[in-house]
Amino acid sequence: MNFSINRRNYYGYLFIAPFIIGFLIFGLYPVYNTIYLSFTDTTLMTREADFIGLRNFQRLFADDFFMKGVRNTWLIWILNFIPQIGIAMVVSVWLTSTRLKIKSVGVWRALFYLPNLLMPAAVAALFFALFSYYGPVNQLMVRIGVLEEAMHYLQEVTTTRGLVVFIQWWMWFGQTVIIVMAGMTSIPLTLYEAAMVDGASGAQMFRRITLPLLKPIMIFIFVTSLVGGMQMFDIPYLLTDGRGSPSNSIMTNNILMYMKFSSSKGHIGAASSVGVLVFIMTSICALGIFYLLREKD
Repeated sequence: MNFSINRRNYYGYLFIAPFIIGFLIFGLYPVYNTIYLSFTDTTLMTREADFIGLRNFQRLFADDFFMKGVRNTWLIWILNFIPQIGIAMVVSVWLTSTRLKIKSVGVWRALFYLPNLLMPAAVAALFFALFSYYGPVNQLMVRIGVLEEAMHYLQEVTTTRGLVVFIQWWMWFGQTVIIVMAGMTSIPLTLYEAAMVDGASGAQMFRRITLPLLKPIMIFIFVTSLVGGMQMFDIPYLLTDGRGSPSNSIMTNNILMYMKFSSSKGHIGAASSVGVLVFIMTSICALGIFYLLREKD
């Protein structure tokens, strides 16, 4: 009897074993290996590497390109995320409102989510073609008289950075709307009905009921968006020449890491140190988000 029970319990370990083994090999080991490599001078062209301590990190903090990459990454993420969460909140309130009763909510959600299904490489190629010197945007602006002559949009710091911000917002806005709507629809309607009986306004109900009950959803959105923002690579890399031009205005942390890895010697150790610093920075900020949005007693 006991033997059959113990045997049955072992089946659970067998079922979760593939996940644990996969996580250790493809999840935990790469993190450990990256941290180890960041303390060495490993390159692609050498078989052996020496332990050099914190020298890679010292070089990074003395490198203006790294500090500029950190500033660019944070600036692009903040400029993209603030309007993303703000507009997503407004749209979610409209689509879930029982007073407005907007029809075809599912169609609207699908339309908002469609850009998220596109490949970043295709989106970057599309916007590169639109805003190139001989692209449709220049042709339209010149023909209607807004511009006297065509502009090099992708050589302007403000325009290029603005395009990256818009693309990041456009691609991820729909997913944020769906998540926020899911959180709002899970709030019991009885709470709003009781508040209406007490004479609460729409703004008061949003501030006192909706926002507090959306805290778990907001934590998820903030953290996932932060992780994605700190890993920004494909759109800024493919939109220009691959080096964050013009004037390195859209060079992010991951672009810098790739540049160090793909240099003539392939400095794996230096590239790993960038990854470790991004990991530490993201972890600290994520813990701060959990602390600020925690449930207070």
